[in-house]
Amino acid sequence: MPFGPASLLGVERFSQESEAPLELIPGDDDAKKEQIIRAVYKQVLGNAYVMESERQLVAESQFKLGEISVRELVRRIAKSELYRERLFDACSRYRYIELAFRHLLGRAPVDFDEMRAHAERLDSLGYDADIDSFLDSSDYQDTFGEWTVPYQRGWKTESCGTLQEFTWSFQLLRGNSSSSLKGDLSGIRSKLGGNAYQNRPMAVVAPSSTEPGGWSFRPSKNLQDAPTRHGVGAGEQGKTYRVEVTAYSANNVRRISRYTRSNRVYFVPFDKLSEQFKRIHAEGGKISSITPVN
Repeated sequence: MPFGPASLLGVERFSQESEAPLELIPGDDDAKKEQIIRAVYKQVLGNAYVMESERQLVAESQFKLGEISVRELVRRIAKSELYRERLFDACSRYRYIELAFRHLLGRAPVDFDEMRAHAERLDSLGYDADIDSFLDSSDYQDTFGEWTVPYQRGWKTESCGTLQEFTWSFQLLRGNSSSSLKGDLSGIRSKLGGNAYQNRPMAVVAPSSTEPGGWSFRPSKNLQDAPTRHGVGAGEQGKTYRVEVTAYSANNVRRISRYTRSNRVYFVPFDKLSEQFKRIHAEGGKISSITPVN
């Protein structure tokens, strides 16, 4: 397994996919077509698990028979009840739009105006028209064409790209084993939040970073970063761990907006970790990282 900037930033898999994208070529056998079908599900559904009963068998059959292209297979899956229920009905409006950019165009939005255009299209023309606007765009056609499986891009610096889009890409991407929703602390809420409204770049940090502001940890005005130690001699006996927690839902947390999180940082000795974990989960918090500090 190669190591370098891509692996350090959690995008190694995307690096490999962009260097060797999957494309259907005339004469490819059923095994290659099945590989492409699996890759389309993986990309369009954000690496989520798909049960056999949820697969779009009619669309798959038409693709194998050569009746529809890769782009049309992507369209059928994106318009399916499977995608709509998981990533449209269950998510906030702008979370869906963020994910649609990632899943269908393989990049982050350029700016808030681009996101707002999709929100207005949803209101005026509906869900199917919005999906079509992604897949019929010149951006999709010029990048993927009719026969290439969409892949993640935008995490590399490119000419004519903006710093804002580049940093937003890392907020929408995660490591190899996570999915768009279940593996992300933001869940169904917008990942870009107020940064999108203000067209503001965001920090790029490595997964499980030992630096403040880890991969999924978004500081807020409620941030309480004062060390909280537990147990006698916590800093003297054994290791102490820095535990980043977000998404508290306890009654003493004042929610200012839908995008604000109550974040905490605890410094906990090893023998108190289990006790602290139970307390965090009981209060509705989610642990974003655990790193030793001594």
